[in-house]
Amino acid sequence: MLSIRLPQLFDIHQVPKVFREDGIMSGYRHPRSSAVDCILSSFQMTNETVNIWTHFLPTWYFLWRFSMLCSTLDFLTESYTWPLLVYLLLICLYPFTSSCAHTFSSMSAEARHICYFFDYGALSLYSLGCAVTYGSYVMPDCWVNSWLHQHFVTIAIGNSLFCTSMSCYSRFVELQFPHKSKVMRTAAFVVPFLFDSFPLFYRLLSCCWGSCSPNEALASHSYHLLFAFLTCFLFASHLPERLAPGRFDYIGPIRVLLLQDVQIDGRVLDEGHEPAVDVLDDEPLLWFSLPAALHEEMHFLRAGSSWL
Repeated sequence: MLSIRLPQLFDIHQVPKVFREDGIMSGYRHPRSSAVDCILSSFQMTNETVNIWTHFLPTWYFLWRFSMLCSTLDFLTESYTWPLLVYLLLICLYPFTSSCAHTFSSMSAEARHICYFFDYGALSLYSLGCAVTYGSYVMPDCWVNSWLHQHFVTIAIGNSLFCTSMSCYSRFVELQFPHKSKVMRTAAFVVPFLFDSFPLFYRLLSCCWGSCSPNEALASHSYHLLFAFLTCFLFASHLPERLAPGRFDYIGPIRVLLLQDVQIDGRVLDEGHEPAVDVLDDEPLLWFSLPAALHEEMHFLRAGSSWL
């Protein structure tokens, strides 16, 4: 019988503070996982699985779209398409980098910081790609050749460098000043977005005031802005997990079904006993075979009694 061996998962109080997320009570991976463990955990329902796959799969969608456009546009000789080329390259790079960051962020505390440094840098590059395309294709006619138009990309580059530095620095003060860290990181994402989208805001407002006729592009940009603001709100507010801690660790009721198969019996912890496995020691990561999950669970329960 083919068995799938999955890494053990841990609750919030079993991992160091640097790995903890607000409102996420379980589904944490070993804080010193190997690279192989990290890759295998992407096929297991952890509190990072959705983040990993919702970035990894869009990467392939954008690559497919890129290949389709390469067959219809001449990116090599048509300079008018070069801003679009920059945007397409960065929109493929960002989700892939973010997927890798979420995948390997549990190797160590240092690796977690480094992974998210790359994540923030890739996000800033994507923001810069938006500035390049908006400055080339979306700039209002009355702004063309103005001071803002001539320096738009230069200012966007400065924004990207400064905001990447600020978001990376926010990780160093996260444990001592969590509120300050959150404000800094949110601002580092919001400021470039607002500046890069300024020409788009102007065009949308002009259309709302009747200066232009509605079209398909207007609707697409409106949906894009709506979901961008929604994403920012959810990131800053930690909703809905903040209202119901533990209920959104994975996605809804899936959590209960999977925990019954691959985690230690929670009664060992709920009764005030020490966990049977200390995730901070130097022992190798333990594995589970799904068909033998009950046998492994009883093994840990017996081991837990020796801690009394």
